Amino acid sequence: MRHEAEYKTVDFFKEKGYPVTKICEVLNISRSGYYKYKTRVKPEKEKQDELICSLITEYHSTFDGILGYRRMTMFINELNQKSFSEGYVHRLMRILGVSARIRRKKVNRIRVKPEYIKENILARDFAANAPNEKWLTDVTEFSIPGDSRKLYLSPIMDLYDNSIIEYELSFKNNNQLVFKMFGRATKKYPEAKPIFHSDRGFQYTSNIFKNKIEEVGMTQSMSRVGKCIDNGPMEGFFGTLKAEMFYGKTFKTLEELKDKIIEYIKFYNEERFQKRLGCMAPLEYRNQASKCA
Repeated sequence: MRHEAEYKTVDFFKEKGYPVTKICEVLNISRSGYYKYKTRVKPEKEKQDELICSLITEYHSTFDGILGYRRMTMFINELNQKSFSEGYVHRLMRILGVSARIRRKKVNRIRVKPEYIKENILARDFAANAPNEKWLTDVTEFSIPGDSRKLYLSPIMDLYDNSIIEYELSFKNNNQLVFKMFGRATKKYPEAKPIFHSDRGFQYTSNIFKNKIEEVGMTQSMSRVGKCIDNGPMEGFFGTLKAEMFYGKTFKTLEELKDKIIEYIKFYNEERFQKRLGCMAPLEYRNQASKCA
């Protein structure tokens, strides 16, 4: 509405005891226009816009700026039982100047000659009809200014619901980083025989890991050289994690960063809605499916 900001300014100074006529003169607006504004009945559409704008501002702050317009729409609709369109929410976000933080590009790693390799059996078929049918894994690294160390994250994603079923954090990128994670995952799901897909990192192409895969009866699959899209959902998770809780943030120590990653993975699994999952969080989707089974 025209002059709405000025009218709200009048309200502010009026409460402090200033005369309305004088305030209107300073703001170059009419006194009658102000009183007309005060007595007008807001259209329902305007009330709705104000409500959604307040929710956008609240969720942008609550979720630390990680929500783009698509995910913002999911949160507004899911948490308030509404059905607003993405275009409508996007328009209001632009008016408010609200947008998600931008994702950065992945840094390429140095390749080590493998002891053995496997074919890309997964073949970019990222659909899964049941839990523990297809698992993805990879390793990503973090570093912060003032600390010469690096922090490494090794997770396993279940393609059924995109949940992170197990992970390991370490200041060393070695075999134990992957082996510990894999051991906990197989202990958690002893009957699981998924396709286990990774890139050709040295941990996955070692003879020791080959034996571990064979012992539990899984089928190993590897991305082709230079084809990170072969492991797309895992790469996507890393990009999302870093955009939402790492880039643009300041951490005093890597130990503090480690705690934040643990906190984020819990949030991702239990609270972060995904459109592919019917606007549910991964574990919510997993639990609902198990009840219907």
